[in-house]
Amino acid sequence: MAQHVCPWWMGYLLASPLRRWWMQNPEDMLAPYIRTGMTVLEPGPGMGFFTLPLAEMVGPTGRVIALDVQEKMLDGVRRKASREGLLDRIETRVVRPDNMGIDDLRGTIDFVLAFAVVHEMPSAAAFFQAAAAGLKHGGQLFFAEPSGHVKPAMFHEEMEAARAAGLEGFAQPQVRGSHTAVLRKA
Repeated sequence: MAQHVCPWWMGYLLASPLRRWWMQNPEDMLAPYIRTGMTVLEPGPGMGFFTLPLAEMVGPTGRVIALDVQEKMLDGVRRKASREGLLDRIETRVVRPDNMGIDDLRGTIDFVLAFAVVHEMPSAAAFFQAAAAGLKHGGQLFFAEPSGHVKPAMFHEEMEAARAAGLEGFAQPQVRGSHTAVLRKA
């Protein structure tokens, strides 16, 4: 079972415009990795802090698949996406904590954004195995964990699980308040 799942009501705080200004600007952070037409997987999207910018970046020919164990989080994503005219680019799926339910996406995903979510999953190894199976060869996974919750030793263990799943690290972008790595499927 997950160590801790962020309560749905925290989604409102996580989507705050102050976060974009003070800590993390999704467009700046993800621009080097996202292109028009991509298929992007985002487990644990909260209420869409990254989801909506990703939908803008993939354009009308791309799609973002947002997975969450909490329907209320996905309700927030859909509501915001509808307001912004982006709902047709976003697919939402309610999943179980122990299964992302992406077997139908095997080898089709260009990019996975795992931002502050792996530590909430029951098994980092299972997550990285599923994500690697979903990625195309050469596909990338942006992996970030909050340094306040995840100590360096735990992040190292998660990175080892990613390597065991066939993902190689090739970049370490600086993201305020986070341990980060960008991984690629060999």
